[in-house]
Amino acid sequence: MRHSQTTEDKVLSAVRDFACSIISGSKVVADMSALITATSEIPPTHFAYWERLIRSEFYRVLREANQPNWTFDANSSYELLTWLDLSSWDGYRRERVLRTLSGAAPNTFFFSLAIRRLNDWVPQVRIAAREKLPEIAAATNPDYVVEAVCITLANWSSWGRIEELEKQALLQIISRDKIAEALKSKIISSASGPMALLFSQLGRTTILDSDLAEIAQCAVQPSVRAKAYRSLFEGRITWIDGQKWQWTDIRYCEGRVNAVVSERKFNVQIPFLELLKGAAIDRSSVVRRVSAELLIKELETLGGGARGFAEKFAADKSNPVSERGRFALRMLDKAERANFPGTYND
Repeated sequence: MRHSQTTEDKVLSAVRDFACSIISGSKVVADMSALITATSEIPPTHFAYWERLIRSEFYRVLREANQPNWTFDANSSYELLTWLDLSSWDGYRRERVLRTLSGAAPNTFFFSLAIRRLNDWVPQVRIAAREKLPEIAAATNPDYVVEAVCITLANWSSWGRIEELEKQALLQIISRDKIAEALKSKIISSASGPMALLFSQLGRTTILDSDLAEIAQCAVQPSVRAKAYRSLFEGRITWIDGQKWQWTDIRYCEGRVNAVVSERKFNVQIPFLELLKGAAIDRSSVVRRVSAELLIKELETLGGGARGFAEKFAADKSNPVSERGRFALRMLDKAERANFPGTYND
């Protein structure tokens, strides 16, 4: 895996300097300013790689300095705990640092480290994380919290150890007014990133329900607008809730991992025809295709108004949209022939 060498060098150098600054055994927490600056440049992808890299370098420097108190023994008497200890190999130390550290996380990286403890392999660490995270989040810069939440929600469906109580702890953080508003703004304004996936995961809560129409009309990314329109059309929102192994041939130990999809229903206050009109004129064919699909599903209920939409879709410059439009026209023609057989020469 290749990353920017410049960023990696800065991070490793800052980690080494920070480790060296506490080797003396001082009980005063060392200056983290350089480490905070360096870790603020870490990209939001491949977070596990960066966590492993920083952990290895930090504890390598401490071991090579022959600091007896920096062993991974649960009975260690060394009491200086830092944010980097959230990635310690020692589960006792990870739990202790969660329960000891107070105040704000210094940047997105360190708040993400705390969130990742919700998926820790030690149950006691997960308990400490879900109990302390709301307190840490309340004190942390909302921008850091939002960025860390976005990183987490884009990946947590693959987390194998996180349980419902831990998920609820994170959802509690998300439901705070400032965080919810910032997440909505990010979903609408971001031109890149997995915003459709983030939008889906936030569907676990009700924080976006009143903003779905705005998201459908104003989101920069077509995939987000399409997801919002589909949710409004169907009166439900779906998300990937995890993964499940399915055997395809147990004799040969063959199988595959399937996504587990969950959904939440909600009441839609916008008339179907109004939604159809809005999606039909969207600038992206991804959204117009959703509109054409829903037209086909609701042909019978729309009555005479359906033909105008079908003709519009049939003339669309996008093949997936025009195909659905032509299919809708064929369905309408078939229904008319069935109702008025004498008007057609078959």
